[in-house]
Amino acid sequence: MNNPKNPQPKKRRNRPSAMAPSAEHLCWLAQGLARSGSRVEDRWWEQQIEAAVRQLLEEGNDNVIEQALEHLYRSDESAYGELLDAVESEAEVVTGEKETLLLIAAPVLAWSRFSVPAKTVPTAALEHLRTALAAHVFAPGVRFAIANHLFSPDQLPDGYIPTQRLLKAMQNAALANEDYPVDSDRLNETMVFLSDIRYLLIAAAIPNGEAIFRWHLPEGDREQAFAAWRKRAHPVFERLLIGCGIELEPPDAYFTASRKANRDSRVFAIFAAVAYLATEFDIASSRLRAVIAPCEGNGEFEYRIGFCLKPSGQVIHGVPWPLIGTDENEEETVERIVATLRDSGVTDTLVLRRTLPLEFCEDCGAPLFPNPHGELVHAEMPGENPNGEEPSGHGNPPPRYLH
Repeated sequence: MNNPKNPQPKKRRNRPSAMAPSAEHLCWLAQGLARSGSRVEDRWWEQQIEAAVRQLLEEGNDNVIEQALEHLYRSDESAYGELLDAVESEAEVVTGEKETLLLIAAPVLAWSRFSVPAKTVPTAALEHLRTALAAHVFAPGVRFAIANHLFSPDQLPDGYIPTQRLLKAMQNAALANEDYPVDSDRLNETMVFLSDIRYLLIAAAIPNGEAIFRWHLPEGDREQAFAAWRKRAHPVFERLLIGCGIELEPPDAYFTASRKANRDSRVFAIFAAVAYLATEFDIASSRLRAVIAPCEGNGEFEYRIGFCLKPSGQVIHGVPWPLIGTDENEEETVERIVATLRDSGVTDTLVLRRTLPLEFCEDCGAPLFPNPHGELVHAEMPGENPNGEEPSGHGNPPPRYLH
């Protein structure tokens, strides 16, 4: 439900008729914590909810956790946030007698005219990244293991229990301050998009009671640490992702970093789309009109942005903009999309107020995007319909959309 590769979208679904007793118990604990009136009471509820979640993770019972989260997402925003925080904290942490193991993600936003690779990271690159992490991210005394693979969202652990299993698998390497070898042959295949996220995963072993990050030290500064990391690591990722435009996200706890990357990737995708159309087809942003439409179906809700050629209105590309989490207001989201388009150079925008169905192409599975007439159509590469006529089918292979 809250997997980074499939961030929680806005959902409008009816409540299931019944929940498992253990899911009801989780909901009760989360609601109690959300309504707590003091720090002392907070700590009591937190201990209870952490113990309950820890037991479910040890039992391998992801379904109960998902059921409780799903119910609270629809019915109690505050309690949902408390339960989500507890579940994520337990899934990305292993507590030992002397050290606490924390799973860290260092995301990279990337786009390419060809494809964004998910690949094994060479030893030399790992050494450079290790030096940068030790110098600018982790506090002295923290040992860590870097997984030697640049993961796509499709290759991330699929759920809370697999996330913790990966962390436990990396534990010995972290304690030995060594890198963790990944069997890339066992990973899922990567879907190909023009704009995507890649993840460097790190297991950090922190002495109990000691500082975790550089900005925990008296002289530390979070923004300065992130800036130094970007400066030091950017050339390494440029060599790993040849031919890609990239933007480094701050390394942080796994779920926090992943959620921020998912949010930021929406803005990045719009800029990437405009850059792609300019470099690949010599289409300036002034020749584009963006049509923004709310789309809903199968319990999910998102905005879709169709990039149209002026004056024909032919949709030549598209970007989905899902709503992530409970804190995103639809009206404010539209304003942010319009502002992002304006910043990218696309000043001609049309916002459709009528909600369209969340439709995909029956032939290739690509999402359909709105045109100025309020219709969802397949994006067609420039030049496929030189007279500006509506596409009659897939004369050429459909384009990969940016997401």
